[in-house]
Amino acid sequence: MFLNSSINPFSFSRRIGRPLILDGAMGSLLQQRAEKKDDNLWMSKVSIEHPDVIVEIHREYIEAGADIITTNTFRTNPAATKNSDVSSELLVKKNVELAKSAVKTYPVFVAGSNAPAEDCYQVKRTLTQKELEFNHQKHIDLLFENGVDFILNETHSHFDEIKVICEYCSKNDFPFILSLFSVDGYNLLDDYKIKNAIYFILSFNPLAISFNCINSEVFLTILNEVEFNFNWGVYMNLGTGDYTDDIIKNSISPRHYQKLLKSVFNKKPSFIGACCGSTPSHIQELRDLFNE
Repeated sequence: MFLNSSINPFSFSRRIGRPLILDGAMGSLLQQRAEKKDDNLWMSKVSIEHPDVIVEIHREYIEAGADIITTNTFRTNPAATKNSDVSSELLVKKNVELAKSAVKTYPVFVAGSNAPAEDCYQVKRTLTQKELEFNHQKHIDLLFENGVDFILNETHSHFDEIKVICEYCSKNDFPFILSLFSVDGYNLLDDYKIKNAIYFILSFNPLAISFNCINSEVFLTILNEVEFNFNWGVYMNLGTGDYTDDIIKNSISPRHYQKLLKSVFNKKPSFIGACCGSTPSHIQELRDLFNE
């Protein structure tokens, strides 16, 4: 395992001659297994109530072929826990411990998930700049203190938060990925141009820039708009209905998703995975693609 190592995951990717495989969804898979969501904490509290289920899902993704697993910390940040009966400290510690226990001796990276401070599809932010800074700085610190390999800042769509994250990670030499969300392929939710956001993020030397929770149409738009001359990745939304639906079910088969990602290998992604609505079967299909 690579926990807290100095290995650059994408140098490792180049050595093995293929994109690394990121795991799939955690939250929507927990929903499918009848776990209840918390209004403030999404599915992160399951780590306290049913920790064995979290470990089981991590291991299923590892056995399916994931090179990177993501901690169940999408909603363990201070902005989410301030109206909860559990602390960020407890939830981050527990969820990172569960990821570590699932990895054991496998050659797998552990990415610490750092979500937007508020709901990831929320267009208008309500937190102050000071609150945003505290939220991300505290959460990122907790993730590294508990031993993740790098920070996966995912589903980000507001430039003010992206700026806070990039500056803080760079200042503290924390390896990080910044993963962007868009509904049109041109702009973030705050109307900041994706191209301009990429240019800004690259100035802070991230491990990679990625795109997540987008559908295939949005991804194709991004492919046509962006020149991919940097480490990049993608893990798409495979759910039905709207992004904001409470219940997320799969709408894209593992084989169809495999074919979709295979078609963009000429753009040389550094990693590929799957987001909402996905299962270990989707990750297995991606690994089978390389085994072939």
